[in-house]
Amino acid sequence: MRYLPHTPEDRQAMLKSIGAKAVEDMYCDVPSQALLENPVDLPSYIGEMEVEKTFTDFATKNLAPSCAPTFLGAGAYRHHVPSTVDYMVQRGEFLTAYTPYQPEVSQGTLQYLYEFQTQVALMTGMEVSNASMYDGATSTAEAVMMACRATRKNRAVLAGGLHPHYFDVTATSAHSLDIELVHPDSDPTRPAEPASVNDLIDDKTACVVVQTPDVFGRIIDLRPIAEAAHAKGALLVAVTTEIISLGLLEAPGNQGADIVAAEGQSIGNALSYGGPYVGLFATRSKLVRQMPGRVAGETTDVEGERGWVLTLSTREQHIRREKATSNICTNSGLCALAFTIHASLLGEEGLSRLARLNHANACKLADQLDALDGVEVMNDSFFNEFTVKLSKPAEEVVEALADKHILGGVPLTRLFPTRDDFANLMLIAITETNSDTDIDALVAGLKEVL
Repeated sequence: MRYLPHTPEDRQAMLKSIGAKAVEDMYCDVPSQALLENPVDLPSYIGEMEVEKTFTDFATKNLAPSCAPTFLGAGAYRHHVPSTVDYMVQRGEFLTAYTPYQPEVSQGTLQYLYEFQTQVALMTGMEVSNASMYDGATSTAEAVMMACRATRKNRAVLAGGLHPHYFDVTATSAHSLDIELVHPDSDPTRPAEPASVNDLIDDKTACVVVQTPDVFGRIIDLRPIAEAAHAKGALLVAVTTEIISLGLLEAPGNQGADIVAAEGQSIGNALSYGGPYVGLFATRSKLVRQMPGRVAGETTDVEGERGWVLTLSTREQHIRREKATSNICTNSGLCALAFTIHASLLGEEGLSRLARLNHANACKLADQLDALDGVEVMNDSFFNEFTVKLSKPAEEVVEALADKHILGGVPLTRLFPTRDDFANLMLIAITETNSDTDIDALVAGLKEVL
């Protein structure tokens, strides 16, 4: 029996206190077409075995990346995760651990969070990192909010190459906080030009958000944008959806970034139908008190032994919650642990070798595709992902390739549904998991389809 303690009078009192007449008023920002008018058409009750069969039947309709050559990317990447990672995270002391509300009795959890922060800071070239966020999109939104707090301005310039999902999440938070977002049109058919962003920066700008590699796979030089932002008193927020790229590309912190928001799924975490993932967040020491989330630190106990504490934790569920910098009240703990274990196994040299292998595979594939009739590689720079222009609509090509058991790429109209001029554009990603046989299959498949 469900326990619902609130009486109708209790609910009316709560609604009155927030200025709402009915519960439905709290959904006023949800588009009407997204609201259900009737209950979901599901049986009221079926047995456990029937439920298992139903979902198994659904699952058999999927073409999983592990069962076919896959070239999907667009913010989620298939990399090899050593079996050691899964073995370690399944250990009881990790798997059953939760947020350390009494941090001094959670020394193991705090220590791996400290190691995680160190790894993220080193990869991004920043001075301090928090103990993870939900994912890269929420990290980006939090970075914009943080920049507005730090500069006391409410305008953010989001470069055209930012992933649309990251933009949408940021826009949701910005709407509630009256933050103005400026977002120039995306154009994957020409090289990214810093001038197109720099011209939008003014004295009211809190930050400039730039993704590199951007959603089209192009590598962006952050230096000229950082200089233009700093000249107007704005911060530069660098975003990356492919953290492996920092094993080869220069760290954003070394290019003038003030805040780095990233998706860490590529290290230690499988694709998993979109989550859970792990958001990375790093910044300069001078901005640490504006940083969301929490920070684990190293100290010594009363006996002089090395120990771990929560150095900073201005979260909404703590005592000083009115001073909280974020309403994100937890971190992706197990995913952060998987990231830490995998990154430790790789080491600095291993990460660099992995990045070089990804880039080499991408160069090999790009050369072969560019030589095909009906395929044009649009990028003049890339890491392990690039945009191609096809002689046919990309959605049709992707479906035809799937019929041949090849996951060929992501049509850009999936990310930009209102851009008819993107109809023939497809985003292709390749990692160390792709063999020469996979490349041959994609090339042969495109020859037939086009």
